[in-house]
Amino acid sequence: MKSFFSALPVAALLAGSAQAQTAPAHLDSLAHRQTVLAFQQALNAEFRNPKESPLTPAEQQALVSLPYYPTQYRYYVTATFVRDSTSRPFAMETSTARRPTYRKYGELRFVLNGQPQRLSVYQEQELMKRPGLDDYLFLPFTDLTNGHGSYGGGRYIDLRIPPRGTTVMQLDFNRAYNPSCAYNHGYSCPVPPAENRLAVAIPVGVQSEH
Repeated sequence: MKSFFSALPVAALLAGSAQAQTAPAHLDSLAHRQTVLAFQQALNAEFRNPKESPLTPAEQQALVSLPYYPTQYRYYVTATFVRDSTSRPFAMETSTARRPTYRKYGELRFVLNGQPQRLSVYQEQELMKRPGLDDYLFLPFTDLTNGHGSYGGGRYIDLRIPPRGTTVMQLDFNRAYNPSCAYNHGYSCPVPPAENRLAVAIPVGVQSEH
């Protein structure tokens, strides 16, 4: 998925809408599977759309589906949301010389496979000025599947700012997707910061052969 955060053609920001997660009540396994399937179908459609896809025209025509790990309910977790209102803007590293300005918006703290984990979520400072996009959050991360089933440069999850006073959010790794750089080197994609390197495998979401 290209996402507003994940991929810029070197010259300009791509149009389209990110498949951002909101913070609903925790879903049961059947409802969760249905939402993941809908996400995958929307992502496949985006990759077939010439106006949104990072694929070549020939690849768009040939695409039946992106490769996905099997959906696993245990990678849909409830996280404690901790707001960070004191962080300073910083230049995030990308796959090119571009350095967009982000700000750490907060942390998601959760337990995965019995181990405590935390990931930072960020807000892109220029994007938040655009109407309708001021509530989007960006979660880039790496895990032990990178280069061994998922894209070597890490993956992304899109989120929305939760309502004021919210202390929990639902985090679904089944919705993790690749940067557009995984498909086309003409894009400039954020590199997941060191603080978002998970020392566990996340075998769900979009796969990759490299």
